[in-house]
Amino acid sequence: MAHVLVIGGGVAGAATALLAARRGHTAEVFERDTRAPGTALDRDFFGWRRPTVPQAAQPHVLLGAARNVLRGDLPDVHEEMLRLGARERHELDWFDVRPPARPGDEDLVMLQARRIVLESALATALRAEPGVVVRYGEPVTGLITAPSEGVGIQVTGVTTEIGSYPGDLIVDAGGRRGGTERRLAEAGCRPPVVERHRTGIAYFCRWYRLPAGRDEGPRRPWAVTGGPFAGCAVFPADNRVFAVTLFVHTADSTRAALRDPAVFEAAARAFPPGAAWLGLGAEPLSGVLATASLDNRWSALVDEAGPVVTGLVPVGDSITHTNPTLGQGTSLALWAARRVARTAHRDPGSARYAADHHAWAEHTLKPWFDFQVVADAAIGERFATRAVRGGTAREVSALFDCALEDPEVMRARARVRHLAELPGRAYADPEIRGRVARWLAARPHYAPNALGPDREEWEKLTAG
Repeated sequence: MAHVLVIGGGVAGAATALLAARRGHTAEVFERDTRAPGTALDRDFFGWRRPTVPQAAQPHVLLGAARNVLRGDLPDVHEEMLRLGARERHELDWFDVRPPARPGDEDLVMLQARRIVLESALATALRAEPGVVVRYGEPVTGLITAPSEGVGIQVTGVTTEIGSYPGDLIVDAGGRRGGTERRLAEAGCRPPVVERHRTGIAYFCRWYRLPAGRDEGPRRPWAVTGGPFAGCAVFPADNRVFAVTLFVHTADSTRAALRDPAVFEAAARAFPPGAAWLGLGAEPLSGVLATASLDNRWSALVDEAGPVVTGLVPVGDSITHTNPTLGQGTSLALWAARRVARTAHRDPGSARYAADHHAWAEHTLKPWFDFQVVADAAIGERFATRAVRGGTAREVSALFDCALEDPEVMRARARVRHLAELPGRAYADPEIRGRVARWLAARPHYAPNALGPDREEWEKLTAG
């Protein structure tokens, strides 16, 4: 079996180490933060300053794909999340009467929790895992390399300020800012092949808690609404906590005003989901948390000549960082972590292993990255032009709205949402296409993205 060194102890890194140990490997994790997440969830979530994890306080969702990895490979982590207050919601529970079950419906369950809940559950499992050592406060400062026949360079270990550590396989789970690409360049490697798409979307989030005695928010309206220039989403989480998020184009003149809590809340109430949840008398738990300049980024350590390095493979944001509009990030990270754990014994320092990991990622992860890029481009264009498009955009929007009334269309949409089936297949089904076409034909004046304030009202709201 292999000794796996993991750069970064976030969700992707912790999961990689844990999954590897459960497959009989040993693992060492090198994490910049000086301590592990604890079980005092509110303290860590709202009070722990984590500059290297800027997304830690933003909303997260665990789609069915991520839940399936936890239930199948890390059941103790799944159970600990539920014990800590995570909640599960089946997509078909939108309807008053759930439609008759079909094979695959078990994949359409979302695990609702803040990121800290997953991190805490992973940390608890790591502490009990004899095959894992986590080195908190000991970030990687360099790579140990050796000549590699046919490639040029093999990574054989890592260095920190404390010492040097050899390994059979080094896993880069350090994310976009981890520094591995710079270190590979310093070692003489060819640069990775990077594909990057700017989104032009800015997010503003505020956290709330439902009043005592109310464990769940409203089932309706749907939790996400997008208009021609702005959108609103509600993210139910654990322990009666939920987030409201507004999103606009980065060039929108009203963007800065949304940092004001009073302006933010007035604007959020102008959308159906924001009005429904905030109308319950929820208690604010945070200020307005802003994030922008997000992109979709794919980074491959294989070019036309083959692997640029051996002995090192990326997982999580190090290979694919996706904008959070579709909530894919954790699922894709757990898929990659599981793949590493299942294959680390197959000559992990070889060029064949590096090429196989890349081929798997291209086949398994890249289609979902491409889907994210297309979806974000449509949102970005709509927000930038403030226009409601016809044609294909109208049909895509109709599929979403039809799903709220038609269980079969909802099932198809949910299979895409939970990464169970790619949209090109799920939405091409003749039955689904026919149902959406009939829905549209019965509504000749249907206008997509019609919910929410018009521009005049929005500018009044954001003017305070």
